[in-house]
Formats: sequence, C-alpha cells, structure tokens
Amino acid sequence: MKIILPDKTCRTQTITKMTVGELLQDLGINPVEVLVSLNGMLVVEDARVEDGDEVRIYRITHGG
Repeated sequence: MKIILPDKTCRTQTITKMTVGELLQDLGINPVEVLVSLNGMLVVEDARVEDGDEVRIYRITHGG
C-alpha cells in the first residue's frame, strides 16, 4: 500500500486488511485532525484498506 502523508512524503507498507482508523493509529496520527482519501475517494475511519491501495492523508487546517 502506498501512503502519502500530510507533509507529502510517501511511505510503502505491506498490510493485511485493516481499517483507516487502525492505520492512522499505527502511524500515530489523530483521526480528528485529518481527512483520508482511499484510491481518490474520501473515506471514513471504518473503511477497509488493503495491499495495493493508495491512501492520502490531508491535515485539516482551520483558523480565522
């Protein structure tokens, strides 16, 4: 699986089936602070990721 982190670095990881939430936990990323796309589609934490997927993590920015 190809993982593109918020700082635009890429990481490759071989996994068995897991959820987006479990992946974020493994990466030490708070799910409240990010959006995740799986193969180009925004997904929720319960979505399943598998080997061969592309996961892109976007940091949510807010302010005034």
